[in-house]
Amino acid sequence: MVSGLRAPGFQPDTRLESGEAAVKDEPETEPAARNSDETFYCEAEASVAVEKEKPGGESSETDLEIEDTEKLFTTGQRELYLEACKLSNTSVVTLELADNCIMEEGTLSLVQMLQENYYLQDLNISNNDLGLKGASTISEFLQRNTSSLLNLQLSGNNFKDESAELFCQAFSANYRIKTLDLSHNEFSDKGGEHLGQMLALNIGLQSLDLSWNQFHTRGAVALCNGLRANVTLQKLDLSMNGFGNEGATALGEVLRLNNSLVYIDVSSNDISNEGVIKISKGLEFNESLKVLKLFLNPVSMDGATLLILSIKRNPKSKMEEIDISNVLVSEQFVKILDGVCAIHPQLDVTYKAVQGFSAKKELLLWTNPMKLIQSYADQHQITVIDFFKSLNPNGKMMMSVGDFRKAMIQQDKVPMNLYQVRELIKKLAEKTGMVNFSFLKTEKR
Repeated sequence: MVSGLRAPGFQPDTRLESGEAAVKDEPETEPAARNSDETFYCEAEASVAVEKEKPGGESSETDLEIEDTEKLFTTGQRELYLEACKLSNTSVVTLELADNCIMEEGTLSLVQMLQENYYLQDLNISNNDLGLKGASTISEFLQRNTSSLLNLQLSGNNFKDESAELFCQAFSANYRIKTLDLSHNEFSDKGGEHLGQMLALNIGLQSLDLSWNQFHTRGAVALCNGLRANVTLQKLDLSMNGFGNEGATALGEVLRLNNSLVYIDVSSNDISNEGVIKISKGLEFNESLKVLKLFLNPVSMDGATLLILSIKRNPKSKMEEIDISNVLVSEQFVKILDGVCAIHPQLDVTYKAVQGFSAKKELLLWTNPMKLIQSYADQHQITVIDFFKSLNPNGKMMMSVGDFRKAMIQQDKVPMNLYQVRELIKKLAEKTGMVNFSFLKTEKR
């Protein structure tokens, strides 16, 4: 038996047995009402055709029957899937289709569905080998600016420089998409030029992931030239490319002028101390950046020192996190960092280790911070949550990571070092970038 498109609890008015239609003796009843949250599904056996005749006296159809009933009961599984894709669903806002071998024809059907669906906001079609033709279909669709899509993931789709040109056309006109993932593709310097032009014109993107591509000096400079004119992008991931020191020089100029970026990842981009000098010059003037990731670059302790001193020289810096976690530093660096944090208590610098630190010293640095807070709370007959609430001016149980770090460094009730504060944040922080201590026990001890 072949079942058509149906919903849970749906009973059709006709049955198919031995090729003949059978009519139920019971009085015809209206189908049960469905709400928008009910799920539909398709079941079909390939290469099976069934003849269907409706009784002459039957005049009503269920709300899930399609006008062309002959097509519904004679198409195979693939065709039914494409028909289902055309249906609009008001309860689905996220669609995950990664790694499904959608290819060109599937992209066309998907876009047709998106043209009619005004509710879908998040779409992931990564790792589907869409290639140039898929990029063309998506680009044409995005230029219409007719969907409600906010977040689009296109990672790992074998996009090359020709696709970058198409995306340049699309996102120079599209202002709805806020988050775009184009990582793990094959864009090179020419693609960087197209995407740089897109960044100069785009007025909607807030987050862009271009990691794991093949941008080198020329592409890096082109991307940075586009960033100089961009006023909306806040988060940019350029890790695992090949910027080098010339790309870092262009990035330093962006940091000097741009006041919208809050997160930049240039990990593993072959940036040495020479490039870090240029980035540091930009950080002396930047008033928006909070996170800078330089992990897996050939940076020494001298370069790391330049970075933190640039923050010290910028009274308006909002920097909260610098990741140089492959760099081995000295005790002198730690003393300099302590001085910088006295001016910018929200700052946290992640490095590999401190040269010459004994096991005893490291153990002292990593004393459990929660035990210290619990001890303080017990002595003053308050709860741990009371202690944390006292750090927040509005008394609420959530704070941004930067504000929480600043409050913990500045408070003098339970003195802590940077290591302990970092460990505390790991325990309490959420993926949203907020520290939440509402789950802690509230009873006094």
